[in-house]
Amino acid sequence: MTVGQDVHFITFATRDLDAARRFYTGGLGWEPLLDVADEIVFFQVAPGTVLGFFEASRFNQDLGTDRDRSAVSGVTLAHNVGERAEVPEVVAAMVAGGGTVLVEPQEGDFGGVFHAIVEDPNGVVWEVAHNPGWYVDPQGRVSFTGPDPAGD
Repeated sequence: MTVGQDVHFITFATRDLDAARRFYTGGLGWEPLLDVADEIVFFQVAPGTVLGFFEASRFNQDLGTDRDRSAVSGVTLAHNVGERAEVPEVVAAMVAGGGTVLVEPQEGDFGGVFHAIVEDPNGVVWEVAHNPGWYVDPQGRVSFTGPDPAGD
């Protein structure tokens, strides 16, 4: 059996669900797909893909272990924009929603990327980037070399 390369849910534990809700709805203007007070909020972020924020104690309860697994570590989410000028605009929206800038908008070290790094109120780290090679074709396939000039 081969398991498809699909991710349907990305869920983070959150120490402060209200702060997460304010960051994503108030700061970024996202609409919740499902919002259960004191428990979880889900946002559809792509076809068939949901990003969720689960209140930390309920997150641990759902895992069914005695160990606290609610810390976020070694993970970034990325938001790519079409133009360099959009990077500071998105960063400003994230800050308005309670985010903290970790790296101001600047040239990146890799691949001609212009980016910034922002931490949400619960420690989720976001890269906001303009990558001139990033391209998503009409079928949803990602390329790091831009559109195929032949249209294939």
